[in-house]
Amino acid sequence: MSRTGAPTAPRDLALGEAIRQVMSAAGARELFGVHQPERRYRQLARALHPDRVPAADRPQATDAFVRLTSLWRERRGVVIRSRHDEYRLTDRRYAGDLADLYDVGADRLLKLPRQPANNDLMGREAYALRTLALALAENSRYLPYVPRLVDSFRLEDTATGARRLVNVVSAAPGLHSLAEVRRAYPDGVDPRDVAWMWRRLLVALGFAHRAGFVHGAVLPDHVLIEPTGHGLVLIDWCYSADLDTGMGGDRIPAMVPQYAAWYPAEVSGRQDPGPGTDLAMASRCMTWLMGERAPQPLRRFAAGCQLDPMSHRPNDAWRLLAELDELLERLFGPRRFRPFTL
Repeated sequence: MSRTGAPTAPRDLALGEAIRQVMSAAGARELFGVHQPERRYRQLARALHPDRVPAADRPQATDAFVRLTSLWRERRGVVIRSRHDEYRLTDRRYAGDLADLYDVGADRLLKLPRQPANNDLMGREAYALRTLALALAENSRYLPYVPRLVDSFRLEDTATGARRLVNVVSAAPGLHSLAEVRRAYPDGVDPRDVAWMWRRLLVALGFAHRAGFVHGAVLPDHVLIEPTGHGLVLIDWCYSADLDTGMGGDRIPAMVPQYAAWYPAEVSGRQDPGPGTDLAMASRCMTWLMGERAPQPLRRFAAGCQLDPMSHRPNDAWRLLAELDELLERLFGPRRFRPFTL
């Protein structure tokens, strides 16, 4: 059930075919497309480089190579358009599980899936974010915890003919994933700092569950924090499940392969998820952040959130938050703001 979206190794082009493609292309977008243009460029450059071709073919190859490099420079001006806006693909900021994310300005990220086969997951994210936006309209308190869907549209890659579903989401500045946090603190994060991250993650999950969604992939790469103001955003809703079965079923549709061991049994077993699915993964994130610094009471608390079957786990994030607050007060005293830096 894993969908890696991993590209295959680029095949070598025959010299004549490479020359034909470069010299007949109407422009940079037609030649390179919008999906992995760097890979396409390297494939063509390898075939056309004058130092690598027979002497008899060198004049033609050189002309094509010069045009290739010129079009590659122009590529930074490629603009893609939806019915609502246009986006310039100049800065690939992240390589996500399923998609490459481009910074398109105005605090927005454009998500371009690597494989058209993952369009259904991109559609699942768009559906979840639209539905959550309706809930946010009734209670704006939770706005900072969920990205806003700015645009969603289908884009045809003129180089391949593939049609990909593109999502554009809001992107607050200064965010860092829990994976980045753990790399910055290789000996583990102080439990007193993890406390505010855990609390805010439970708030985000409580909102999502009340709105009818399981996130389905509460993993270090999908939980972003803003260190200075202690903010948190839960991103990548491609794996979400609709508890009201509005998606035609409420199973988690796929797993992130590198985190396969993090999923509770109901996901790998293709059983119905619930709030306890997210709570199990959230507690795993937090004990992983603390590492050996996690005190035993917090370890036991987290372990109780990861029991199998799911019916043995907590299933209400906000009630769990109240229990966590009681435990944190016993361990560390009254809550106080602690500056956190990366």
